[in-house]
Amino acid sequence: MTKEVKIDGIDKIIIKRLVEDARTPILSIAKEVGISGAAIHQRLRKLEQSDLIAGSRMVLNPKVLGYTTTAFVGIFLDSASKYNSAINRLKEIPEIIESHYTTGNYAIFIKILCKNNEDLMHLLNKEIQTIKGVARTETFISLDQQIDRQIKI
Repeated sequence: MTKEVKIDGIDKIIIKRLVEDARTPILSIAKEVGISGAAIHQRLRKLEQSDLIAGSRMVLNPKVLGYTTTAFVGIFLDSASKYNSAINRLKEIPEIIESHYTTGNYAIFIKILCKNNEDLMHLLNKEIQTIKGVARTETFISLDQQIDRQIKI
């Protein structure tokens, strides 16, 4: 179980600036809050060690790469015992960018990026629905993404 992390006002400013733009210079944050750059680095190390900061990464724009179709697929398994083997096969499909073990109708809920609807249909028919244990799928195509944000602190 994850323990709750205590953060102060300076930590909140550091996190807010870096969430807004991870390339924000540490020294500009240090000037803003009135402490040294070394102190900012120490605080960041503490936040990383506490697991509050899970990492940093470059975010690609999939549309620039030609991925214009985003879909969510609910996967029904014919048996709960097939979960691990199904997940292992899904991990081999690069277009699947998220996977969730869920309550409700679906055993697995995934997010897929595809070049177009034809590629999505191929992925569903030839890759996902042929996985041993997948009974059926239900697909939702995203028409537009209105919200894309992190949790506020």
